[in-house]
Amino acid sequence: MPKPKILFLDIETAPDLGYVWTLYQTNVIEVKEPWYILSYAAKWKGEKAFVRGLNDWADYGLDMSNDHHLMRELWLLLDKADIVVAHNGMDFDLKKINARFIVHGMKPPSPYVIVDTKREAKKVARFSSNRLDSLCDQLDIGRKLRHQGFSMWLGCMAGDAACWKTMKRYNLHDIKLLEGLYNELAPWMRQPNGAMWGRNCTNPACSSKRKMHSDGIRRNKSRAYRRLVCMDCGARAQGTFSLPSPRADRVPA
Repeated sequence: MPKPKILFLDIETAPDLGYVWTLYQTNVIEVKEPWYILSYAAKWKGEKAFVRGLNDWADYGLDMSNDHHLMRELWLLLDKADIVVAHNGMDFDLKKINARFIVHGMKPPSPYVIVDTKREAKKVARFSSNRLDSLCDQLDIGRKLRHQGFSMWLGCMAGDAACWKTMKRYNLHDIKLLEGLYNELAPWMRQPNGAMWGRNCTNPACSSKRKMHSDGIRRNKSRAYRRLVCMDCGARAQGTFSLPSPRADRVPA
């Protein structure tokens, strides 16, 4: 069977432009220009990462906030994916992308499963911070690229070529961090079962050629199952079929 199509994804967005009366803990009076997507970086598992920005199209100078071309590309990527990995993807990246799909009158892509590395890290562990930069630093994966701050976003919105170059490097580097973090957390996470694609391991990202090893018995209230562990990635699972009950031959008096 084919391998699961695992897509690593990260987006960068422009902010809302609005009117305010004051700077401190303020409410926006009115939004003058809504946010849009500036760029995205992506990587298929086992392939090379790539990045695309609004300035990659010939008509960019005509409307520097028009992300329609970008959204068409993102739609095609998501339509092919079985699993989409994103940090804070459920609350930010994928919802932001869906919002822009709706704005541009696009239909939903084919269904996919979201693996949110931020949510999964919070489920199984208590790190000092669940930010991508902090997690990757603590796990010796790397750090996010330093940049000039919000002025980089402003420069991209104004069409500055130097800011666009920095933004794309920053966006692309986040994908490399994301994949590293996913690989570290994968054995701990609840994901689609790799066996659905004919994998030996339940972790869909694991390419182990060895069958999962029997590692004892798991008992619940009425059934017992084999405990299984992958000898390569360490992912754990339980057998599909329940074991015979040791009291099955006993008949009540």
